[in-house]
Amino acid sequence: MPIEYPQRQDRASATAKGRLGSTQSGSWRFALSCLGIYIGCWLLAAVEPYHRRDWLLENLLVFIAVPYVVFQQWKRPFRPATNVSLLLFLCLHAVGAHFTYSEVPYDAWAQKLAGYRITDLFGWDRNHFDRLVHLAYGVLVFPAARELYARRAVASELTLTLIATQFIVATSAAYELIEWGAVLVVDQDLGMAYLGIQGDVWDAHKDVLLASAGALISAVGASVRHTTSAHYRSSD
Repeated sequence: MPIEYPQRQDRASATAKGRLGSTQSGSWRFALSCLGIYIGCWLLAAVEPYHRRDWLLENLLVFIAVPYVVFQQWKRPFRPATNVSLLLFLCLHAVGAHFTYSEVPYDAWAQKLAGYRITDLFGWDRNHFDRLVHLAYGVLVFPAARELYARRAVASELTLTLIATQFIVATSAAYELIEWGAVLVVDQDLGMAYLGIQGDVWDAHKDVLLASAGALISAVGASVRHTTSAHYRSSD
């Protein structure tokens, strides 16, 4: 049986630490790049929004959530794929806050680019950008929630997936309650613009359902990815 000499062990340990440090350094740079892109997007969206007071309401939670994410990344950066997911979601929200969710002109954009309106194509009777972002919340925020719970809890892959899914469902429902509370506090016009139900009495239920569906989509994707990765490791 070969003998591992202390010097060889030290060199192997130093090599492993060097690779870990290099990986973390790369993750740090990528995380900072994503933060810089989001700040640029947010600043552009902050210029002459359609309704300034609604824009401010839409960004109140951003002023809490983004510093928290930065703090978590300061301790240990997320995986690049997780950061890309968060960046996409936050940029979508910045667009919705700029135009007001019920007034995002995606029909005008589609008309210019493709020559037809998305609303006419699907026969919609309302602006569905808010529904898109609720679905995106489940799909794109789930990886970050799962990664944070994995850092704090010693649990199986299934348990972490279930906890992260419950987090998405719970926070989505809590956001609907926050919207309802805001309507009671601010004036009616601002409250209705922020609420954005567009005449649909089941709007809150559909929003939570879409966020939950998005989380399930992301959970299935994560499960398939983990199973595939485990299969390749076992075959090696």
